[in-house]
Amino acid sequence: MIHAQFDPTQRAVINPWDIVQPIPGMPEVAVTCFARDTFHRLLDGLGGLPIAQSNVANMTIPVYRTEYFGKQFALYMSDVGAPACAGLLEDVYAMGVQKVVVFGTCGVLDREIGDCSVIIPNRAVRDEGTSYHYLPASDEMEVNPRYIDTFVEILERHGCHYTLGKVWTTDAIYRETRERVAAMKRRGCVCVDMECSALAAVAQFRGKELFQFFYAADNLDGEEWDVRSLSNESKPLEKDRIAALTMELAAAITGAEGEAK
Repeated sequence: MIHAQFDPTQRAVINPWDIVQPIPGMPEVAVTCFARDTFHRLLDGLGGLPIAQSNVANMTIPVYRTEYFGKQFALYMSDVGAPACAGLLEDVYAMGVQKVVVFGTCGVLDREIGDCSVIIPNRAVRDEGTSYHYLPASDEMEVNPRYIDTFVEILERHGCHYTLGKVWTTDAIYRETRERVAAMKRRGCVCVDMECSALAAVAQFRGKELFQFFYAADNLDGEEWDVRSLSNESKPLEKDRIAALTMELAAAITGAEGEAK
């Protein structure tokens, strides 16, 4: 596979700080997800006012300030796909956020993983293009170097089942062929997503913190594709529970020094 030639220079021709200004009083921790219905229910439940925005050619993405148990957080909805999501993460870091918690759906490669159950990635197969501009080429990379133990403690306290394992991050949702799925299962992948390795690479390159996890959606480990709870409208109560667990994690890492796994 031919990858982009990595250049470790921090300053590029166009930089996020050339476009995005630091926001006074920006919260240390931001929470973001991809599903619009889940995001809007979370925002409606917490309340919040827009304090910044990221502008791209076809949309404006607001960033809100909200409060949870007396602590301030930024809240925004991520765009889907590694390049767009990574660019937005760069903007949020440039605004002054230091730590970001990302949650979203993934496809499972193991049919035994329950619908809407939590999956915490600890490694990612880099089958996307964005990460190769932020880190030297490698087939895989470590993700979530901090806060796994913190999140596991929260999940176990709430009796929430979880799976820890490797994710396959790919750009091409319509090219997840039977052969590719089987090959990734042999490499130990338990799920597939579109952003994880790219976001982890951005955070590492910029010296920021990032924690990502998934809730299981469609099942690719069968004779036929099983959509399960992939749609925005499916199982809102289960997804709202995931959002609440996310906010609990965000509160736990606010003001905390990063800890190893």
